[in-house]
Amino acid sequence: MLTRRHALALPGLISMPAVARAQGGSPDWTPTRPVVLVVPYPAGGPTDVLARMVAGEMAKDLGTPVVVENVAGGGGSIGSRRVATGPADGTQIMLASNQTHATNISLLPDGGGYDPVKDFVPVAGLADLQHILVVRPDVPATTVAELLGLTKARPGAITCASTGQGSASHLTLELFRARTGADMVHVPYRGSSPMLNDLLGGHVQVSFATAPTVLTQVQTGRLRALAVASPRRSPHLPDLPTLAEAGVQGVEADAWFGLFAPAAVPALALARLRALALAAMAREPVRARTTEVGMAVNVRDADAMGAFLKEDIARWAEVIRVAQVKPE
Repeated sequence: MLTRRHALALPGLISMPAVARAQGGSPDWTPTRPVVLVVPYPAGGPTDVLARMVAGEMAKDLGTPVVVENVAGGGGSIGSRRVATGPADGTQIMLASNQTHATNISLLPDGGGYDPVKDFVPVAGLADLQHILVVRPDVPATTVAELLGLTKARPGAITCASTGQGSASHLTLELFRARTGADMVHVPYRGSSPMLNDLLGGHVQVSFATAPTVLTQVQTGRLRALAVASPRRSPHLPDLPTLAEAGVQGVEADAWFGLFAPAAVPALALARLRALALAAMAREPVRARTTEVGMAVNVRDADAMGAFLKEDIARWAEVIRVAQVKPE
């Protein structure tokens, strides 16, 4: 049976002890060469913006360059393996995600070649991409309850698009189906652009899509938003209910992003990196820009991120097993 316990920090907030650590820092450690922040995805988009903002702030405080390097491929596994097996002296960290550190271990052969718990330690959670449940305007449903009614009245007649087999949007659909019994046909695409084109073109009817993908279309009425699959409302659509508020419990599927370091990084280096990351995310320009690019600020200190990660791995492993999800 699918279960979900929450180990989330307050939405977008940093605890007072964490702020104190960020202000005090660990000045005893300074890297001997520039720090490399590996982003296991192509350059561009909200993920890259977030990484470069945080790297810039960390570099200012550290007094040493923090260089962003995009190492894409393999669903994030190539960049992840590089960091897992690379220098463990604090000079190489990565922007991890729910894909690299929560679902790859259950989806990819040999988990992508690394263990997200044993090979890494959390630095800090940074932000989320929230999934919005959207329908085309011609779908006769203005609420989640009405959509569920349609799926029961017309089993298999409603199509739900995702950004790919095994993607976060696909797994959100599978979790929604497990919780509600909704009979919708999954239609996978290769990325958000073709999915959105077909959704707007009437070839598919429903999707769980990230806020940056569909926000403009929702605001202009080309798509109708029914709920957000998150434990908290969207900062971009504050009047939109969460799925829990709409009557569907346990479908919380944020695509999260956080900083991780190799497991063997020295304690002083790790403490300094953690303080730097928290300090960066406490700054209003960083938080404002993160929201502007479509993300929701959600800062977690290392302890909260570590606890959440273990739960997230277990939760998605169960979804993948029950739904028999196989990557493309």
